[in-house]
Amino acid sequence: MKVITAEDIGQIVRQKRKEDGLTLEEAAAICGVSYAFLSALENGKETVRLNKVLQVTRCLGIELEAHLRSWAVPGEKP
Repeated sequence: MKVITAEDIGQIVRQKRKEDGLTLEEAAAICGVSYAFLSALENGKETVRLNKVLQVTRCLGIELEAHLRSWAVPGEKP
């Protein structure tokens, strides 16, 4: 899935948590974050701390990958 918004990441985290059969409370405890944080993350809150987002994704086994794109205009020589 392509991640464009905070809601996209939240949706992925919620889906994986539910696939694993975990409640919000259980997943938060396993990942070392608060229930409130995990709830905010799953609901796409844009101000969640990135280091904690990465902590949760690692904990739940979600792999994130970045792809660099060019700023060149199509058909224009670099």
